[in-house]
Amino acid sequence: MKKLMAVLAGLVSAALGIAVGHLAAAFGTPSASPVLAVGSAVIDRTPTPVKEWAIAHFGTHDKVILVGSVLLVVLAAAGGIGLLAGLRRFVLAGLGLAALTAFAAAAALSRPTANVTDAVPSLVTGVVATLALVGLTRVLASRPARVDGTEGGRGPGRRTVVAVGALAGTAVAAVGVGGTARWLVARRTRAEQITLPAPADPAPPLPAGLDRTVPGITAFRTPNARFYRVDTRLDTPVVDSSTWRLRIDGDVDRTVELSFDDLLAMPLIERDITLTCVSNSVGGPYTGAARWLGVRLTDLLDQAGVGPHADQILSTDVGGMTISTPLEAATDGRDAMIAVGMNGEQLPRAHGFPARLIVPGLYGFIGATKWITRMTLTTYADHTAYWTDRKWATDAPIKPSSRIDTPRPLASLKAGDVVIGGVAWAQERDGVEAVEVRIDGGPWQRATLGPSGGEDYWRQWFTRWDATPGDHTLACRVLSGDGATQTPVRANPFPDGASGIQSISVSVA
Repeated sequence: MKKLMAVLAGLVSAALGIAVGHLAAAFGTPSASPVLAVGSAVIDRTPTPVKEWAIAHFGTHDKVILVGSVLLVVLAAAGGIGLLAGLRRFVLAGLGLAALTAFAAAAALSRPTANVTDAVPSLVTGVVATLALVGLTRVLASRPARVDGTEGGRGPGRRTVVAVGALAGTAVAAVGVGGTARWLVARRTRAEQITLPAPADPAPPLPAGLDRTVPGITAFRTPNARFYRVDTRLDTPVVDSSTWRLRIDGDVDRTVELSFDDLLAMPLIERDITLTCVSNSVGGPYTGAARWLGVRLTDLLDQAGVGPHADQILSTDVGGMTISTPLEAATDGRDAMIAVGMNGEQLPRAHGFPARLIVPGLYGFIGATKWITRMTLTTYADHTAYWTDRKWATDAPIKPSSRIDTPRPLASLKAGDVVIGGVAWAQERDGVEAVEVRIDGGPWQRATLGPSGGEDYWRQWFTRWDATPGDHTLACRVLSGDGATQTPVRANPFPDGASGIQSISVSVA
């Protein structure tokens, strides 16, 4: 029982320390919270195949699982430290707490934009956990008092009650402080209320899609709240638009620095564009279509004057994350922009508020920097970005692809009329020309296309199938406007995007 109590003392002490450290980070830099700092360091040092495996198996829950894993490891270590303290191995327990504190502080300071104050939450965590463990260890080691106030009375039951009360009180305090920290972070991450100007070059009205006529099909326009998010951040950056600046430097005629108000004062364009994450597998969910509002990228580059040597735009976000975008792709006439609006609203914080890069036809890891603060015109020979250092491609156009939304894989269907439907995209390939469907390896048959939102936007499609009883295989492919057919050659997302034909199995009764 004593050993169990000692382990619990270590656990609740660490929990209280982590909660207080998270609260301290909430008042400053949320990403400096010890668990988030360690998690971010783990992400940066995780081999690419492991990252791709995590995204493929856990999807957007990969970050929750990572944070949970870090917490489990820390709490397991804290339980061991508590046991050492209970066995009166105070030096070893102290060294263990010091090691955990130093590791978390080092992780916080390893971030590209870190400053010395980012170590404070980790130090606070260490101090609070140490004080809590010392106090609980004393309570657990104390002897119960007699009725007359002297020590040594028979009272193991009373001792247990006092010990359990102390442990429970510490645990309740940890929950309360942690909840307060979460509330404060959520309050800080609420978006500012900004009125965006009307576009000087608006997009035409988006036609009604097949949403209501084909049940189960992906919405023609992805709502902001359902738009996929895949990035390396474990937190949502809190950026004040009044102090935010966009700096354009490097191989330019003049360095330019713009405020958010400066951006809004420039002519804005509005475009319907589909974005896709390079981690998206064939038939995967990491793609979304929205109406974006922003400043043409070429208008901004013209202000700086691009020099003769640059072949890439090295963009940097508020946390120091860097992304390389081929200069040619960003300036070849496509509607590349620094976006400030999404679906008629200001950018959500989770999607880059106050501004982000959008380059149609490029996977997000080279063309969609969120929370952007800097664009440096440079060369690939002189500077490499985060994903380039991890051996991903430097030029990765989005591959034409199609997806079956309905029926779902392994669905059990009734015989008779069945609607097969989904979406397809072929950015910078003259858009989607046609979608074809194949049943059980038979001939490819043309599907009916939904309305067009432009060549940079996906298209919905559907076809009707007279389903007969038995097990069946359904497949789809897209034909792009430039005459290309979606390749059947399978490729993994690394290093320049997945390819292949989606094929699903269904059963009909």
